[in-house]
Amino acid sequence: MREINVNGKKRTDVGKKASKEMRKEGFVPCNLYGEKKGENGLPEALSFMVPMSELRKVVYTPHIYVVNLDVEGEKHIAVMKELQFHPVTDVLLHVDFYEINEEKPLAIGIPVNLVGLAQGVRDGGRLSLSIRKLVVKAPYKQIPEKLDVDVTALTIGKSIKAGDLTFDGLEVVTPKDVIVCTVKMTRAAAAAAAAAAAGK
Repeated sequence: MREINVNGKKRTDVGKKASKEMRKEGFVPCNLYGEKKGENGLPEALSFMVPMSELRKVVYTPHIYVVNLDVEGEKHIAVMKELQFHPVTDVLLHVDFYEINEEKPLAIGIPVNLVGLAQGVRDGGRLSLSIRKLVVKAPYKQIPEKLDVDVTALTIGKSIKAGDLTFDGLEVVTPKDVIVCTVKMTRAAAAAAAAAAAGK
């Protein structure tokens, strides 16, 4: 996984009014959740804010990043867990980060990259990607930027499911029956098949 550095400032006022003022000044309110627990045993959040200019390079990208957070000298390794956008303007309102370490396995969605020319496409079918990411689990140092899925042998009407896939050092968390990709019959291929059957 790629790594990126992000600098933040601690915030003590976490109310809606304070958050609104932060956004006006170009900051995005953020929370970091991790190993730290409060008196009630629930995860305790570190509240901070990050300039939108810094978050833009992490949010608006197809890549998955490990974020090296520096909050006023307090350093954490994290991933973005939840993003909140304005329902109308699509402006980024809030980000939740989740702290990680080298030993503890991390479950995260990684982009699927289809490799090869499917036999079904050669025969006139159309390859369709059903899910863009697969959730895998491993220590973050072992997690790749993308997951290559070989579709060369896939024929018309056949699918590859999450349960069909294995990756070295990774546990696939996505349910086994979830379809990753399919080669669908096109009208042209169906017409060609019908013509061939009629000519026999």
